[in-house]
Amino acid sequence: MLFVFEKIVFSMAALRFLSSTIEFTAALLMLRYNSVETAFRINALLAMVGPAVMITVTSLGLIGLAGKVPMQGMVFIAAGVVLIFIGMSKM
Repeated sequence: MLFVFEKIVFSMAALRFLSSTIEFTAALLMLRYNSVETAFRINALLAMVGPAVMITVTSLGLIGLAGKVPMQGMVFIAAGVVLIFIGMSKM
């Protein structure tokens, strides 16, 4: 059986798969080193990966939607993403 995926959808899924692999590897490293200090450092590195992946996947999604969604819809989607990051920074 042959599966044909849209390039954008495949790229979005691949990035999420890579992100989950990084997170799973980090969890294994935390268990391996069995140290709160090391686990804290690993977690700090993960804090950079999550937002980068989210921005990249969202950007790919917006590129894929270009031409299919009216400009006003694209502005609302982009504004929603900005509001998510503003909300996260206020925590």
